[in-house]
Amino acid sequence: MSRRQVSALLRHPRWWALLAIGLCLGYAVVTVSLLRAWALPVIAGAWLGAGWLLRWGAPRAARPRARVWPWSLLPLALWGLYVYLNDSFGIVDLGAIFFHLQAGMSDHGGSDRLVAAVLYSLSMLALLAAFTWLVRVDHRWRLGERLLALVLLASNPLLYGMTQRGAAIVTDDGAWLDRRYVAPVIEETPSNPPNLLLLYLESIERTYADRERFGDAYADLDLLGERGHVFEGVRQLDNTGWTMAGMIASQCGTPLMPAGLLHDRQFSPLEKVVPGVDCLGDLLSEQGYRLSYLGGASTGFAGKGLFYEGHGFETVLGREQLAERLENPEYLNNWGLYDDSLYDFTIEEIQRLDAEHDGPWGVVNLTIAGHAPNGYPAQACIDRQGEFDGVDILYSVECSAWLARDLVERLEAEGLLENTLVVVASDHLTMRVSVWDQLIAGERDNTFMLLGHGIGAGVRTYREASMVDLFPTILEAMGFGIDGHRAGLGVSLLAGEEHATLVEAHGLEGINARMREENALQKRLWEGLVPQGRSEDAAEPERRDAQVVESPLDATGEVPASVQ
Repeated sequence: MSRRQVSALLRHPRWWALLAIGLCLGYAVVTVSLLRAWALPVIAGAWLGAGWLLRWGAPRAARPRARVWPWSLLPLALWGLYVYLNDSFGIVDLGAIFFHLQAGMSDHGGSDRLVAAVLYSLSMLALLAAFTWLVRVDHRWRLGERLLALVLLASNPLLYGMTQRGAAIVTDDGAWLDRRYVAPVIEETPSNPPNLLLLYLESIERTYADRERFGDAYADLDLLGERGHVFEGVRQLDNTGWTMAGMIASQCGTPLMPAGLLHDRQFSPLEKVVPGVDCLGDLLSEQGYRLSYLGGASTGFAGKGLFYEGHGFETVLGREQLAERLENPEYLNNWGLYDDSLYDFTIEEIQRLDAEHDGPWGVVNLTIAGHAPNGYPAQACIDRQGEFDGVDILYSVECSAWLARDLVERLEAEGLLENTLVVVASDHLTMRVSVWDQLIAGERDNTFMLLGHGIGAGVRTYREASMVDLFPTILEAMGFGIDGHRAGLGVSLLAGEEHATLVEAHGLEGINARMREENALQKRLWEGLVPQGRSEDAAEPERRDAQVVESPLDATGEVPASVQ
């Protein structure tokens, strides 16, 4: 074949259309199946080879072109959305998508995810244009693409949970979880109630403690755990796999089932977050605790400010308030404060609360260093660990673990942890990171450890549990008596094994299956919520600031900002 013939062949739209489809197909297969990157050109090449052999786009017995719109365009677009979410997070949580769509999609901290979203959108437009061209010029594709549309719809994992609401309507029992919910009530109070320091380490799951797979990245948390009580086997239920959901599960004893799935409240802006249940803050504030929340990101992300302000917290501090107090106002990442700055402000807040001598205090803290996919290691960690390559999540895990241990030791040195229960926990399992293949190679569990007087040292407890069990466990570790060692859906892990957790009694998949049929617990969570604009008599609620969200579409994928 002459050079002129090759040039003419390459200019034909058939090959560009097939190449676009082949590249998108290869990328989707590699992303979903976790094949190595070299498989992408192999799959694309195989597609082009099949197109050449079968003369796709240039049939021998060609029929006239038809200006039709393929039925498969929407199913292809939905698959594109699934691949994007899978690439960003590894595990696609439909509940997270609905929750963040309801909360809003503005003003997130994910500039790089915006770039990724634009690139994905352009790729999808190229795919849809190429497929439309192929269907219009090749009658064989026109005849079979309706069946292809059905196959694409039936095989898309994103759509598996779309029948959640419908299942709850037709099921014989849509209140299985709700019947197991125990409203939290403190029945006994200790004579000297302890303070509480609850540290959420973003995405720092206990799975990283496996030194054969992850080296010493988790070593500082192991050392911290030797001084207290470490719990193993804390699994992740559906609707607990992102920050807001993990905090609600561990403080309210229930998964965060969105305010509305497939009904008229689905996209109404939130005024309150889970107003229908009492949580840790509600109970402690009734006991006279002064409660503070500090986080490096905006308090508007995923309704964090709404949640803490609505559940007993007097002080809620995030990026908006804390950035003004930085010595170097440029020392920020794309989401907010680095953890060394956040911990300095946490010490200042505890000093303030301790100096007031006005009853016990509670401080909840949320870090950012371990945020997928690469993390945001603080300057203090770079000074200690050397330069960060911007990719290795284990560097960021080590940073988060060391900073947490250092914080506890600094507070102890200042005498600020006397009569204080320290809780160290991950907010959820991590999303897709540089060691994703190793993480999913075995069972995964969340970090959860207790430190303090009377807790014991070097104690390890293995229980098949979930984040909802942290709520009653924390209460009992503080010395409070609760009915039957239960609160919400959780069971105290300090109780005997005769008090089985939901995971022990019914298995993780069994509970998740029930959740897909549940509507009674969902209604309980959001009881009393009047969506904005739905009631003519409802006054416009006052809001301290515009709500921003940690979106499943935009929240991760950051390349950490350069340290200033």
